[in-house]
Amino acid sequence: MRKLMKVLFSLAMLLGMFTNTASAEKGTAETNVIGQDLYVDVAAATLWSNPDAARDDIDGPSLSNPVDLREWTTSMSYEQKLWLVGELETQALYGQKVRVLEQQGEWVKVAVYGQPTPRNELGYPGWMPLEQLTTSDRFESADGKPFALITNPTAWLSKAPFGHKQDLELSYNTRLPVLKAFRHTIAVLTPEGKVRWLDAKDAKVYKNESDIPVPTGEQLVEEAKKFLGLPYLWAGAAGFGFDCSGFTHTVHKANGITIPRDSGPQSKEGLIVDKDQLKPGDLMFFAYDEGKGRVHHVAMYAGNGMMIHSPNTASTVRLDPISTPAYAVEFSGARRYVPEQ
Repeated sequence: MRKLMKVLFSLAMLLGMFTNTASAEKGTAETNVIGQDLYVDVAAATLWSNPDAARDDIDGPSLSNPVDLREWTTSMSYEQKLWLVGELETQALYGQKVRVLEQQGEWVKVAVYGQPTPRNELGYPGWMPLEQLTTSDRFESADGKPFALITNPTAWLSKAPFGHKQDLELSYNTRLPVLKAFRHTIAVLTPEGKVRWLDAKDAKVYKNESDIPVPTGEQLVEEAKKFLGLPYLWAGAAGFGFDCSGFTHTVHKANGITIPRDSGPQSKEGLIVDKDQLKPGDLMFFAYDEGKGRVHHVAMYAGNGMMIHSPNTASTVRLDPISTPAYAVEFSGARRYVPEQ
């Protein structure tokens, strides 16, 4: 073990030397970044409907770099969290690539790659602080290379192997380029081009996106159950809090299946499934006007007449019978995104 530790720390020093040669730059208000592809530099960047929407006295922990999403979500009252409905758009994870569409001083409007929406062909749009974005030549050149995918609800990124000097708590579905994978620890590259470490029990390493094993519906349900009890967050798409469609989108994405970000578009793709033919992993949709109006909610069928979902601001990720009257009357259809095996 002592010999292994020496090898790892020597490797860390060597990788650190290489990192110093990479260019890394955080966005500043003086820099015109419109049209550029940049990378999220916080655990989860929260995107807003406009650059003036955030409440400085309440939302500060979500606007800084680094962010403190636990402080933000746990310090808000129910009314303060409910106010976020319609003010937030989505969240983008650490290392996720975005395209800058507009810029107003210290804020930029971006499109999040990998979050399909009819609102923008590039990805889901919204406003975020420019200081939460960065880029580095080395990180950009690692696009398409083997990556570590975080599979626990959250995991710590550390400055040294084996969890020493914890640096940043990251979300489920975060992906970072792999420099070297060992049995118990993984050296990864950050968006700023720095070397950091993940505990191997918190992540899986894949050569590319298509290397992620095709899940069964039952496996999707087991993934979803990792988040039972997690409080709801409007626009949440991270292991710190989900909204209904952020939950289904993220669970699918972490298992190699890309589906639309919002419940409405999710209800229009995939394979149509009759209610009496539901299988675990299928998505169930609910609409106003007793199921005939606009889709406003999505849940995942969990089997045995149950569904798992993130219902509303007053609740958490939970299991409910699909026969629950409030949901049964609004059922509007189901879709299957898991490929037949």
